[in-house]
Amino acid sequence: MAKDIEPINADFDAVARKLVSPAPTFTNERKGLPMVSTQSPAPLQLPLDLGIEVERTIGGVEMGVLQNGIPYLTQTGLAEVAGAARSTVFEVTQEWEAAMKGGAFSARSRIAFFHDYLTKNGYSEPHLYIELIRNGSPYYAYPDVVCMAFLEYFSFEAQRTNATAVENYRNFARFGFQEFVYTALGYTPPDPWKLHNARISLLKDSVPLGYFSVFKESSGLIVDLINAGLSVNQHTIPDGSVGGTWGRYWTDNNLSARYGERVKYPHYYPPEYPQSQSNPQDAWAYPNEAWAEFQNWLRTVYLPTKYPIYILKKANVLPGGVSEAQRLASMYQPKALEDKR
Repeated sequence: MAKDIEPINADFDAVARKLVSPAPTFTNERKGLPMVSTQSPAPLQLPLDLGIEVERTIGGVEMGVLQNGIPYLTQTGLAEVAGAARSTVFEVTQEWEAAMKGGAFSARSRIAFFHDYLTKNGYSEPHLYIELIRNGSPYYAYPDVVCMAFLEYFSFEAQRTNATAVENYRNFARFGFQEFVYTALGYTPPDPWKLHNARISLLKDSVPLGYFSVFKESSGLIVDLINAGLSVNQHTIPDGSVGGTWGRYWTDNNLSARYGERVKYPHYYPPEYPQSQSNPQDAWAYPNEAWAEFQNWLRTVYLPTKYPIYILKKANVLPGGVSEAQRLASMYQPKALEDKR
């Protein structure tokens, strides 16, 4: 019988130690345990332009959280919780990559289980890990959905299932993978509004009288994205996309001849942004006479045609990967009129 895990507010280092126990042979029966609902799939583009927010070894298990909030285990940590040799995790990883590259999944192979499990959970990436660059070298983090696939496989599907995987499967199923890792590491997701509000506070009166800034006029877009669950931070700066695209439109259409010249003003980033190291940034302010044209361009050109391209390119820093990017990209698509006939 699996040991009960302590309450979530217990000493989590002690709690996590109970994740890893000896791995005797276990019967290949599901015992009626539920299928675990996992988090969203990992991002598509690899390696990611992301760092590690926090990583520690808790109870012998290497775990961490990426800067975009994705919880993960290292290959060593995953082997520990699955009661498997690290070489076995590596072999499954290689088998997945070969099968994805060749597009063939033998129905009798173990990789068929991973394909079925991960596909049902929206994961179809070429690798089972998220590749990062750490100190100039590749670094591999196995995201939550992949970790749960390994736990279920070594609990119920492998030729030699084991009690370690079953116990850990129960523990993660009870708390949820993300909640367990977050609490174990003492990680609290950042306030989604903190950085946006900090940028607004730094704007002050820096825009000259008689002009408007793209950042301020893009606030509605930024608010919509934050409300939709996107972390608008140093990796995702929507107003930068709006400003660059509008600037090219302004130049290509010689709008200064119609509205007057644009001028530069000092734009500051909060200290959490790497851009702050070169504060103040030169940003363009546009004549108020061009405000109506900007608003029309934003609604009829940028949001329906340029914004989706921008947000899809950000799939690699979204916790929900491509599926989340696609959802966000469709936010401003014209709504089809209902057939009244």
